[in-house]
Amino acid sequence: MRASTTFALLAQALAVQSIRIIQSNDDGWAELYARSFNDAMKASGHDVLLSAPAENKSGSGSRDEEPAARTAACQYDSCPANSGPVGVNETRTDLRWVNSYPVTSMRYGIEQFAAEQWNGQAPELAVSGPNVGSNLWLSVLVSGTVGTAVYASGTKGIPAIAFSGASSGTLAWNTTPVPARSAVYGELANRLVSKIVSGGAPYLPEKVWLNVNFPEVTDTKCNNPDEFKWVLSRINPAIFSGPDVSTCGAKERLPEENKVVGTSSGCYISISVGDSNDKTTAPKEKQQPVLDRLGSFLSCLP
Repeated sequence: MRASTTFALLAQALAVQSIRIIQSNDDGWAELYARSFNDAMKASGHDVLLSAPAENKSGSGSRDEEPAARTAACQYDSCPANSGPVGVNETRTDLRWVNSYPVTSMRYGIEQFAAEQWNGQAPELAVSGPNVGSNLWLSVLVSGTVGTAVYASGTKGIPAIAFSGASSGTLAWNTTPVPARSAVYGELANRLVSKIVSGGAPYLPEKVWLNVNFPEVTDTKCNNPDEFKWVLSRINPAIFSGPDVSTCGAKERLPEENKVVGTSSGCYISISVGDSNDKTTAPKEKQQPVLDRLGSFLSCLP
């Protein structure tokens, strides 16, 4: 096969795997975790549009209100005072802010900014975060990071993933050097996006989203993306729940994400299939396609 033909086929394969992604979070548009993830996705060739709150709106769940004009500067002085209800980075139109809640910023991103950025085309995947801090079990109900993913998947029919990292502490978008925790979380989130996308559309079943939680990154442990393992889990305890998919030798019951992230003998990431209707664990028939898609990407707890 000629080199030109080989190059053409490679370019075609890469083009198929590069998609339009809408990104949000609840920690603010200028938060470093979101920007590190954004950089990683763009480096992989994806066309990413960030639409997030003008300031930290953690814990706002699924609240959605029309944005009001700002009177003060945005988070980390990332926009000047009196900037209006929505705004855009002066040098990068793919970075946008909305002076309201996370879900509102996702709504504006999907309904307005995406059409402007992509000549009328819609996002193919929605991602949120990584959140500064974990979103496990009951915190899922009030998380704005989760709220944006639930809105995208449940209301807009766009497959969605919410990412959260246990290492806390907010960071400005221009923090240098970039701390390991931000770079590691960004790279890990990008790896899951690449795996989900590589299987082709539809990326996820209808009316579900993935809740992903990374363990803490420290100076001595879990500071290299290659150290981590991904485990399929469930969000809430199994009380009154139907059976889960069977994997890792366990019959019809997945480990709770708290247990996965809290496993001290390694660096384990929980991936739960969430129901967009109520933010609980999706039923077995919605878990199975995710298990099938991820396949050998997943590991088992020790």
